[in-house]
Amino acid sequence: MEMVIDFPGGARVDTHFASFIVPTDQPPSGGGQGSAPTPFAVFLASIGACAGIYVLGFLKQRGLPTEGLRIIQNANPDPMTGLIGEIELEIQVPPTIPAKYYEALIRSADQCLVKKHFEHPPQFTITTAAITPA
Repeated sequence: MEMVIDFPGGARVDTHFASFIVPTDQPPSGGGQGSAPTPFAVFLASIGACAGIYVLGFLKQRGLPTEGLRIIQNANPDPMTGLIGEIELEIQVPPTIPAKYYEALIRSADQCLVKKHFEHPPQFTITTAAITPA
């Protein structure tokens, strides 16, 4: 999937793909306006959103209620590196969901493709090219 990243001004960096635009910005302390989440926040949000798609699908496939369903995500930094050392996801389900489904919900969230890319990271190739005048 091709994505085009452009720079609309200030510290904004927007990503365009299909018919979508994902805006990002830096907080004022980082030279931005705080008009959108940071790229790293979007990255972290993709983890919980991805797990959520699988959890939601599991419940919907079984005709189980989803009202009130949510996932609480916490990213805990490693104090030695400052990088994220652990990501916790707590699936909070409606009280009408039988406990017998809890482990299956965890297995569903574990299928998240974003998480799987952590387990099997891609190789990066970064190049530079001059813009061709129109």
